[in-house]
Amino acid sequence: MTRRRTFIRQLGASALLLGLDPARLLKASAPTPQPFNPPGNRFREGHMLSTWNHGMAANEEGWRQMRQGGNAVDAVVEGTALVESDPTGTSVGLGGRPDREGKVTLDACVMGPNGDAGGVCFLEDIEHPVQVARKVMETTPHVLLAGTGARDFALAHGFPTRDLLTEDSRNAWEQWRQSAEYKPIINVENHDTIGMLAQDLDGRLAGACTTSGLAYKLRGRVGDSPIIGAGLFVDDEVGACTATGLGEAVMKTLGSFLVVELMRGGRSPQEACEEAIDRIIRKMPVDDLQVGYLAMDTAGNAGACAIHSGFNYARTMAGSTQLVDAPSRS
Repeated sequence: MTRRRTFIRQLGASALLLGLDPARLLKASAPTPQPFNPPGNRFREGHMLSTWNHGMAANEEGWRQMRQGGNAVDAVVEGTALVESDPTGTSVGLGGRPDREGKVTLDACVMGPNGDAGGVCFLEDIEHPVQVARKVMETTPHVLLAGTGARDFALAHGFPTRDLLTEDSRNAWEQWRQSAEYKPIINVENHDTIGMLAQDLDGRLAGACTTSGLAYKLRGRVGDSPIIGAGLFVDDEVGACTATGLGEAVMKTLGSFLVVELMRGGRSPQEACEEAIDRIIRKMPVDDLQVGYLAMDTAGNAGACAIHSGFNYARTMAGSTQLVDAPSRS
């Protein structure tokens, strides 16, 4: 520090003798901070990833949003909202399996390219929690609203109420009540989120995640899906990641944040997803536990990995979509 101060004094004195501005000379001599720039160019043709088979429909809607001039946030919010409205799904939105009291409670979050984020959890009677999460992100100073507060916020912004328990989901709950045994089955849609990531035509990243959570969960349980850094994380300089599967395992390892930070350190999306899965495997028994990670970087590279086989995802590039089986550790 002393040597630096001596140098600055000497530089300032020399500048005055030469008739120069010392402040401008010091500024010119200072190193310019360099932003993180991963290799390769941003993918400029539209790139989307969504978890599970229902990601095909989500990506189709997301691509439609982009063709109509929408950005990455529009794509992920409206893409996942389409899945929330599908009554045949049992893990997201309308028709989602209820908690053990017979109430459907929903969790969702959204994260945009500027680090903005919004989420809702333990939300009842509102069909599109992902759209409410976007409102939280765009109209409040907060990140997460819960329970009756989230519901009141949704109503204040014009979201209609709806009974989310369909006849099929009610019948399944009634059947479950006969044994009241909680036993998750991996890769069965009683706990499978839809997470969606997009890079729009301007190269900006966004993500969304929405779920009805574990079937027949304890009243008040919230999983990883609305938690920034767990179920979803987006950094527009590096990449994005979303998670699916057992939320407790994802929360204990902050999996999506971990994947993005590994990419920042030089790992590919595939390598980062594999390491995040390995962290879970090293820390907890996984025979009956499934987690899958899905990630993209700014250069258009994708990666995915799951603990067990059976996890798949939809990938859309320049309007062409395919369903891809993710590699697994077992």
